[in-house]
Amino acid sequence: MKLRIRDIREDRDLTQKDIAEVLNCKQQTYSRYETGEITIDIYRLETLSNYYGTSVDYLLGLTDKIEPYPRKK
Repeated sequence: MKLRIRDIREDRDLTQKDIAEVLNCKQQTYSRYETGEITIDIYRLETLSNYYGTSVDYLLGLTDKIEPYPRKK
């Protein structure tokens, strides 16, 4: 599975260090998430979806719709 986390980061002109700070991890760890060397955990994936204002499905490449799903009340 090819994650979109690198593409969306680059589209927004952010560095790996910027996103590593958002996820409270080292830049090297985040780099390994991008390359698929290690699996990103669901909590960090959720953090990224909230940060970017998109869905986890979009980040996972399961949908091409970048807008997040409506939240249940």
